Amino acid sequence: MGARAPATGARLHVHPAARAETEVPRIAGKYLSITSYRHDGTGVATPVWFVTEDDQLLVITAVGSGKVKRIRRNPFVTVVACSGRGRVRGRPIEARAELLPSTEVERVKRLMGRKYRVDLLFVRPIRALQCLLHPERRNETETVVAITPTSS
Repeated sequence: MGARAPATGARLHVHPAARAETEVPRIAGKYLSITSYRHDGTGVATPVWFVTEDDQLLVITAVGSGKVKRIRRNPFVTVVACSGRGRVRGRPIEARAELLPSTEVERVKRLMGRKYRVDLLFVRPIRALQCLLHPERRNETETVVAITPTSS
C-alpha cells in the first residue's frame, strides 16, 4: 500500500532525526539577536528587526555598522529570537550571513513596512529626531543582510 496524504488540518508526523536533516529552523517574533564575531572571537549580539523570506532572515542595517564589518570578515553568526532589548528567547541557531546588493534594500523595506506597520508609526519620528541630532547619519547607506540558518 502507498502512503496516504494526511487529512485536511492534520499534521504529517516526521521522525525527529529525519526532520533535523531536512528542515531549516524557523525564528518567529519581532526581534532577532544576531551575534557576529570580532577578530579575537568575541561575540557581539545585536537585536534587530527582521523579516523571513523563503529560508532566509533579512535585516536592514547601515553599511558602516559594526555588524556589517564583522560579517564581512567572518560570515558565520548565531541567531535567536529575542526581546527588543536583546533578552534571548530560545536556543541560538548557527547561521551564515551575506550582504545582498543595494538593489534589494527597497524591496526589503517594503517587507519590513508590512510586518512593522504599527511600530513604524512610533519609530519614524524618533529616527527623524536622531537625524537632526546626528547630521552625519542623514545620508547613511543601508544594506540588507541575508541570514541562512544552517542545520544543526
